[in-house]
Amino acid sequence: MNGFLIDLDGTLYRGHEPIPHAAAFIAWLQAERLPYLLVTNNSSRTPEQVADHLLALGIEVPAAAVYTSSQAAAQYLTEQRGVRQRVHMIGEAGLRIALEAVGFDLVETTPDYVVQGIDRSFTYGKLTEAVRHLKDGAAYVLTNPDRMLPSDGGLMPGAGSLAAAITAASGVEPVVIGKPSPIIMAYAIERLGLPAADVWVIGDNVHTDIRGGAVSGCRTALVLTGVATPDNVQEQLASAGLTPDLVCTDLQHFMDQFQTPAN
Repeated sequence: MNGFLIDLDGTLYRGHEPIPHAAAFIAWLQAERLPYLLVTNNSSRTPEQVADHLLALGIEVPAAAVYTSSQAAAQYLTEQRGVRQRVHMIGEAGLRIALEAVGFDLVETTPDYVVQGIDRSFTYGKLTEAVRHLKDGAAYVLTNPDRMLPSDGGLMPGAGSLAAAITAASGVEPVVIGKPSPIIMAYAIERLGLPAADVWVIGDNVHTDIRGGAVSGCRTALVLTGVATPDNVQEQLASAGLTPDLVCTDLQHFMDQFQTPAN
């Protein structure tokens, strides 16, 4: 049995536009009863919101098939917690809901942790608060390291860009949860319930999706529909120093190459 960890933005959709063959690919997985999980570094949405977004694009998946960096951060903190449960959050609804769901107290003063994701309302004041908490001894947890993220109007700064400012000012390096971190990969593989060697990681970003799969012992397939394109793929692979198991023009190409008896 093979399982699949699949990226979202750049793999199944671009902003509010579905990528060709994405709906057919998900339908194929479901028809073949192949276990899969949609794994995203986006910390702004809840799994339910991700499922709604996909449904609006003609891709039907249950919310339980979505795993976000916010959920992974909450799972990581739960394992670390002990008696420490005070969190100063910099982020949006997806992160807040994930943290509250596992019982963390979101506070403005004397936190045990500063947990940061994408925050499109980030200000100098928020930067100052985060730095002061870290200087006072709070631990720093970052949902994902993405410096840039795609949007309908083009690229925009991601959670990693905000983290760069916080780290530069505080001198504190965060624990990174999202891809390519082995933290989110281990949690996702555990949810599939399969050995890593039986799992395919599919995504458009060599530095996050493919590296995350490679360091976790999974097989990897790069699709050229997002960050990686037919025009830049060789440059992307060279800069990452990685060779995926498959390089596919799109998800239909992956399905065409994927042979269940040979895998």
